[in-house]
Amino acid sequence: MDAARLQRSFSAVAAHGDELPLYFYSHLFLTHPETRPMFPPAMAGQRDRFVRALIEVVGKVHQVQAVVPYLQQLGRDHRKYGVKAEHYPVVGVSLLATLEHFHGEGWTPELAADWTAAYDLVAKVMINAAAESEETDPAYWDAEVVGHERRGPGIAVITVRTDQRLPYVPGQSVSVQSPLAARMWRYLSAANAPRTDNTIEFHVRAVDGGWVSPALVHATAKGDVIRLGPAVGNGLTLDGSSDADLLLLAGGTGLAPLRSIIEQLDEQRRRRNVDLYVGARTEDELYDLPALRHLQERNRWLTVVPVVQLGLSPGLAIGEPARVAVGHRQWRGAQVYVCGSGEMVTTSLEVLATAGIDPHAVRRESYTYNGHVGSPVDLPQEARA
Repeated sequence: MDAARLQRSFSAVAAHGDELPLYFYSHLFLTHPETRPMFPPAMAGQRDRFVRALIEVVGKVHQVQAVVPYLQQLGRDHRKYGVKAEHYPVVGVSLLATLEHFHGEGWTPELAADWTAAYDLVAKVMINAAAESEETDPAYWDAEVVGHERRGPGIAVITVRTDQRLPYVPGQSVSVQSPLAARMWRYLSAANAPRTDNTIEFHVRAVDGGWVSPALVHATAKGDVIRLGPAVGNGLTLDGSSDADLLLLAGGTGLAPLRSIIEQLDEQRRRRNVDLYVGARTEDELYDLPALRHLQERNRWLTVVPVVQLGLSPGLAIGEPARVAVGHRQWRGAQVYVCGSGEMVTTSLEVLATAGIDPHAVRRESYTYNGHVGSPVDLPQEARA
């Protein structure tokens, strides 16, 4: 397998843009229509993820070990869609047919052999990881809604309980499916450390035009059952080897994984200085402030600073979490975690960089290993908004 030749090959076909995934999925569904029910009704976002995943895998084909954890996670996660070992050869045929189509006369036996070897390696890693996972965990967990509170405009705090314990670490993400939006999955982060009663709390904002989040916020009630996929990601998990101060910057429902880290420290009785700056547009959208105040009262090492963009209420800082934080003190030497909308994260990184904090040292959310979302045949999910 010639890694350089593979990378040149993919660069050539990727230049065709949206035509690449469109041809691939058309070929897959026409030749194997039984695969269509695994995918969502709307395929636009799915096509983007397909290309990004190919970029991730092919870009690291010269250092295979670097991409193995990513592929293993995908293999485990794909079980929830009903993907079996026999589906991988089917996808491989459609992938090779797509590459041949866009290469035209440039498609050679050597190139076909390279792509076949690369895909066989990807499939083997994913299949083996799925098989190992099957021995210990279900493909997904059914979770009963035991609490549903509407807090603020378009925001709900939802508590669910699983029959079997779902293994996760505070800061990880879990894909969620509502029966009202079949075949659509959205990644959410638990807002609590693992509990003995198997309950998990999610903070959800209804996304305009979304499928899963509006169903969870507006059309879900106690007693309903939703599905949870396996936990993924290590971007926001706590570095337990350090006792450095923690600066946590949260925007909106991006508070959830950061609150779970605080709960983790609370349960472990770890005495690290933690400063949480939690931001919202208005005071009404600071939906979890009473719970945060309670955690602060229990733990003298925790400082909670609520931040709003609009309003002049006493005790609330005005502005954005990162700008307020750097205005309070110097944070060099602290471990910094940021979670919120894409715009909030980008702005925070810029503010922190100006304050002398390396953006690469700031921990951010990731839905899979290595901080990437996607897979060679990535199935539907909505990103956090």
